[in-house]
Amino acid sequence: MESESLVYGCIRDWPSADPEQRRLRRASNRRELDALPQGDAWPFLGREMFSFCETPGQGLYQTQLIHFGASYLAVEYEWKLWVEQFEALLRRLYWASAVVHLETELNGTHTFRWESEKGFHSPQDSLRVRCAWEREGNLHG
Repeated sequence: MESESLVYGCIRDWPSADPEQRRLRRASNRRELDALPQGDAWPFLGREMFSFCETPGQGLYQTQLIHFGASYLAVEYEWKLWVEQFEALLRRLYWASAVVHLETELNGTHTFRWESEKGFHSPQDSLRVRCAWEREGNLHG
């Protein structure tokens, strides 16, 4: 059997006191996610791998979370391309932070974090983020 990689995480919006502003941001994010390729057309990011709660009080309080996940055939060998597509999506969304977990059979677990430098990102902004990654290693005693 070939090496499987799991990729999952969430993109977090920022809370706002203005309900109309929240509604417009969420509608814009939905349009962007709905525009992603689906079925066999997607190499790394596809519409089916993303989900979020839309109804206030039913998994949505103030901050919307867009969660995602997919399994791949050894995606770590093409990780740079995956990250490029993910960052291209982030450029088109409203968000404050994002986290991606990459679990690989051969190279362990890695966590990647994106945080907007000013606390929130809008699609009209350039992508200015602080990125960090961590690797979970095996501890031998």
